[in-house]
Amino acid sequence: MTQPIDLYYWPTPNGWKISIALEELGLPYTVHLVNLRAGDQHKPEFLKISPNNRMPAIVDPDGPDGASIAIFESGAILQYLARKTGKLCGPTERDRIAVDQWLMWQMGGVGPMAGQAHHFLKFAPNADPPQVLPYAMDRYRSETARLYGVLDRQLAQHAFVAGDFLSIADIAIWPWASLWEGQQQTLEDKPHMARWLEAMAARPAVQRGHALHLDLRVTPPSVRG
Repeated sequence: MTQPIDLYYWPTPNGWKISIALEELGLPYTVHLVNLRAGDQHKPEFLKISPNNRMPAIVDPDGPDGASIAIFESGAILQYLARKTGKLCGPTERDRIAVDQWLMWQMGGVGPMAGQAHHFLKFAPNADPPQVLPYAMDRYRSETARLYGVLDRQLAQHAFVAGDFLSIADIAIWPWASLWEGQQQTLEDKPHMARWLEAMAARPAVQRGHALHLDLRVTPPSVRG
């Protein structure tokens, strides 16, 4: 019998990546909440699992060679789960290369840029004292818009990001892209992205992974996940 994976989680876009992937893969898991507001990410016991004091992280009791393994960084976790199950990574080597490209695109682009857009557009103006920084606001709003334009053009060619199959690339991108309104973006000129957002949100596994402890999602400006 498969032992549950320990998921160290808080309801943020990066946390949703892994809860959604586990739901899509049908893998059993046990949730350990990492309360970012309480500073759980800095506790010594969590740093042993995630030395960069960021969630999500997992511990898989049934790791390589049957030995337990701890993994941090959402992209690395997604790749591990895809390799472990042989799912969500594409049916051919060319597909797997495409998945990796778009996963790295999310990790290096959409995540950081959309995260900074959220920070400077939503949180900084409500800080004490308020921090209204037009240069930063314009920079990250514009770069997020550029990236979503790239995404829309890719989705004009395929049902999903890396091809006509669901992959960990979709699962990595959707949590951030689903928050487009808070990033002051528009979908009026991105019909393919809008179609994909709706299709992803309609998937039962995405709904379950996104809903996991969603009631706890009130994140202060200084917290990133």
